Parts: sequence; C-alpha cells; structure tokens
Amino acid sequence: MRRKASLVLLACAVFCAALSPLLRWYAFPRLARIPANQYQDMVLEARGATLLDYGTMRAKKVSKVTIVQTLKGDVEAAKKIGKTAGRPVVVWDSLSYVQGPDGKMVSKVPERYIFDAHSQDPVHATGEMVDGDPVTRDGIEFKWPFLTQKRDYEYFDAQTRTTSPIHYEGTRTFRGLPVYYFEQTIPWTRVPMPKTMPVQGITPETVAKTGTTRWYSTVRRFWVEPVTGAPVYGEELHKEELRGGTLLGGRAKVTAFAGHVKMREDYIAHTVALVKQNRTLVLVLTSYAPWSLLGLGVLLLVLSLVLEARARSPRGPAPRQPKESAPVSV
Repeated sequence: MRRKASLVLLACAVFCAALSPLLRWYAFPRLARIPANQYQDMVLEARGATLLDYGTMRAKKVSKVTIVQTLKGDVEAAKKIGKTAGRPVVVWDSLSYVQGPDGKMVSKVPERYIFDAHSQDPVHATGEMVDGDPVTRDGIEFKWPFLTQKRDYEYFDAQTRTTSPIHYEGTRTFRGLPVYYFEQTIPWTRVPMPKTMPVQGITPETVAKTGTTRWYSTVRRFWVEPVTGAPVYGEELHKEELRGGTLLGGRAKVTAFAGHVKMREDYIAHTVALVKQNRTLVLVLTSYAPWSLLGLGVLLLVLSLVLEARARSPRGPAPRQPKESAPVSV
C-alpha cells in the first residue's frame, strides 16, 4: 500500500515540476497579451503654459493647455495583419487632441501604431502612420514590454518621426508601486506642421510658402511598472517654436507652445489601480504559480521517497512462540 502511494506522489511531483516551466515559458507568452479591442484615454494638462495666438501671431501666457490622448484598438485590422505576420498583433488608432483654455482646438494629430501583442515590438504593415504620413517605427511607443528590464530602450518620437534611446535612470516608488524611471531628451529638431491647424485657411502648404518652419524639443519622463511594462505616470517639458519666414513679421522666432505637461490626478489614480490589478495577474503566470508548483513538486518528491524507504525497510523478527510442554505420564 505504501509503495502504491509512493508512486502516486512521484507522478504528481513530476507533473508539478513539468508544469512549472510550462507556465513561465509557454503559457505566459500566449496569455499575457494586449487585447486587440482595448480602448483607453488619458488627459494631460500644462498649467501656466505659453501658447501662440494665431490671430495676432503673438505668444501669450494661458491658464492651462489640455491634451486628450485616446487609444482605440482596431480588431479587424489586427486579425488581418496578424494572419500575414504570423503572430498576434494589436493595431492602435490614437489621437492626440490639444485644446486651449477656451476649449478650442489647437491641434490634433492621429496615429496608427501596429505592434506585437506580447513583446510590444513594432510590426510594419500598410497603414502605419503619424498624421497621415507613412512611417516605419523602430522601438517602442506608449508601452514597455512585459517584465521590463533595467536598461535603455529605443523609443519612437511621433513629432520627429525618429527613434532614439530613452534612458533607464533608476528604481523609484510611485504611489506604493516599485517603478523604473526613464527619461528621453529630444533636442531642437525641425518637424512638420500639423495637417489640421486651428485657423481656417492656414494649412501646412500655406505656411510653407511663407518660409516659416516649426521646431520642437522635449524632455520626456516615464515612471514604468516593470512587471506589466505599463507607465503609471508620465510628463514632458514640451517646447515648440515657429522660426523665420514672412509669417512672423520679421521676427526670428515665436513660441508656439511651451509648458510642463503632466497627467491629470484622476487619471493617475485610475491608471495605478488598473496596473496593480494587472500586475498581480502577470505575477501569477511568471512567479507565484511556477514557484509554487516547483515547491509542491519538491515536497511531493520528498514524501514519495520517504514512503518508498519505509516500504523497503526490513521488518523486525517475528515474536517467539512458547514451546508446548510435553504430556506428563502417570
């Protein structure tokens, strides 16, 4: 009976030991994926910013500038591109909508971002664009990979349409979460005018005829939760200028926008709560369940060996039977 129990325990130990790496290296890449139908929005604000008044072509201080960023997954496009690419992909249609303190539109820039659902590596396909211009992304954008490492990453900048390193600057704590802090500096770079301008009649083509150009610089900062790879907070020291040409009336340059852009508090709280929930799910697949199964497998193996040893141990000598006394004859 002990030997049968020992074999059952041994089989269970082997099963647990085999399931542990399968969860980590097989199930995790297939289960931890960005959903193709994901929708999310984010509101950022730059209080006390400088903004260009296109009516007077003069920069002025304003109470705040609001940036609304939305990401919407295109499921049908993801299925189509995924079949061609031979892997699950996500297609995000994003929009960065900037409005002044009066609620009027300052600019809006659409993007289509196509990437691997698990690794977040860019996937190149027809339709990948920024503000209608075809692009070929290198590096990440919006989100870091699951199990983010303590190293620099290549990050795509939508304004310049280029990729450059975003540097790992250390580990910090943000709202009770351990996070990795990343920072990227984009030096002054000439960038295209937005296709949609805030004043009717002013287009990138009409601005180009005046000889005026648009320049941009930013310091981009992210606090990234490393298990999920999701930024829990982000901000930018953002600057834009118009330079040269007849549009500025002889001036060398004018500030189009300058401000410290930060996530709004209610969106920070929502993001942190969501990331904490997703962090637990990822840890179950990468740490909690694999290590628990491995520990259980070792425990079952020990119990199996103990029972096997007891089953093989020799039994003690049989008790001595008393001798029968010989009959007494009279």
